[in-house]
Amino acid sequence: MKTAAATAPSGGAQTAPPPMINLRVSLYALMLAAAGIPLYIHLPRFASVELGLGLGAVGTILLAIRVVDLVQDPFIGWMIDRWPRAQTVFGLLAALGLAAGFPLLFFIEPGQSTALRLTATLILLFSAYSLGMILLYGRSASLAAEPEAGALMSIAAWRETGMLAGVVLAAAAPSALAAIGADGSGYPAFGLLLCAVSVIVGLATLPLWKRPAQPGRRLSLPDLAGSGGLRLLALALINNLPVAITSTLFVFFVEDRLQLQGRAGPFLILFFLAAGLSVPAWNAAAHRIGARATLLIAMPLAVAGFIGAAFLPTGASLGFAVICVASGAATGADLVLLPAMFSIALTRAGLNAGEGFGIWSVAGKLGLALAAFLVLPALGAFGFAPGEANTPESLAALNAAYAILPCLLKLVAIGFVLTLPTEE
Repeated sequence: MKTAAATAPSGGAQTAPPPMINLRVSLYALMLAAAGIPLYIHLPRFASVELGLGLGAVGTILLAIRVVDLVQDPFIGWMIDRWPRAQTVFGLLAALGLAAGFPLLFFIEPGQSTALRLTATLILLFSAYSLGMILLYGRSASLAAEPEAGALMSIAAWRETGMLAGVVLAAAAPSALAAIGADGSGYPAFGLLLCAVSVIVGLATLPLWKRPAQPGRRLSLPDLAGSGGLRLLALALINNLPVAITSTLFVFFVEDRLQLQGRAGPFLILFFLAAGLSVPAWNAAAHRIGARATLLIAMPLAVAGFIGAAFLPTGASLGFAVICVASGAATGADLVLLPAMFSIALTRAGLNAGEGFGIWSVAGKLGLALAAFLVLPALGAFGFAPGEANTPESLAALNAAYAILPCLLKLVAIGFVLTLPTEE
C-alpha cells in the first residue's frame, strides 16, 4: 500500500513559491525558535541564579506548565481549523504574546511572589509559543506553492532554516549582551531584544496569513491511522526521545563528563549551525530519493555520533566538536523531513492540519517531559551531582544516559522507519 507520508515524489514539475513567502516563513520561524531557546535552555539558570529559586521549585513550575501545554495544544489546533479566516489574528496574537511576555519574564525580581509571577508569565509565553508553532506548521499546505509533496518539503526547508537561525541567535545573545555591559547576565536586555524581534517579525509576516487556508475534514483516529499520520506520530515520539535526553544532559556531559567547563555554549552553537547548514542538502536528497531513504542515511549518522561520544576521553574538545557537527547534521534531517512527511500525510488525506499539528506538538513536548522526569532522577539515584566531584560510577551512569541510551532509542527509530512503505 502506498502511504503518502513515506516519501516525497522525486520528479514532476513544481511551481516555486513567491520568494517573499519563503522569507516570511523563515522570519516567523526564526522568531519562534529565538523564543523557544530561552524557555528550554536559559530559563532554569535564570530562575535559579537570578531569581534565587531552587531547582526543585523550577522543575515543579515547568512540570505544571507542561501539563497545561498537553491539554491546550490540541485545543489550539482545533481553534485554528475552526476559524480559518482568523489566521491573521492568530499570527499576530502569538507574536504580541511573545513580545509582552519576555520583558515581563526577564524583569522579574526576587521576592515573595516570584514563583507566582514566574508561573503566570510562563503560561503566557508558552501559550503564545504554542499558538505560533501550531499555526506555522499547520498552515504548511496553504503557505507552500501548491499542496503537494515537493512543495511541502521546500517550505519545510525554509521554515527549519529559519528555526535553526533563531536557535543560534538566542543561544549566543545573553552572553554577548553581558559581554558588552548589559546587567543581570544580559537577561533583561535579552528580553527587550526578543520583544523587538517579535514585534517586527509579527508585523512583517502579516501577509502570510492572508493566503486562504486549505480546507480539511475533522481529525479522527481511523482517518489519522489510514493516512499514515498515526504511524508518523509514533515515530516522532520515539525519535524525539534521544534528542530530548541529550539536550537535557548536554551541559552536564560537557562540563562534568568531559571536564570542559564553560564550553557548552560554543558546542551548542556548533551543533545548531551544523543542523542549519545541512537542511538544504537533506531537502535536495528528499526530492531526489524520497524522505524515507534520506532518513535512513541521516539516522545512522546520529548513531555514529552517540557511539563516538560514549568513548571520548576527558578533555576531548576536538573529538566532541566533530560529534556535534555529525549529530547536528543528522538532527537537521529530522527537523525538516518528519514534520513535512506528517504534513504530506494530512494534506493527501484531506484532514485538518491544525488539529494534526496540535497533537504533533504534544508528542514533541512529551519527549522532553519524559527525558527530564525519568533520566534526571535516575542519574540522581546513581549519585551524580552537577558541578561536584563525582565517582567513576556516577560518571559512567551519565555517559550511559547521554550516549548509550539515546543510541539504543535511535536504533529503534531506524527500525520504525524501515517499516514505512516506500513510494513504489
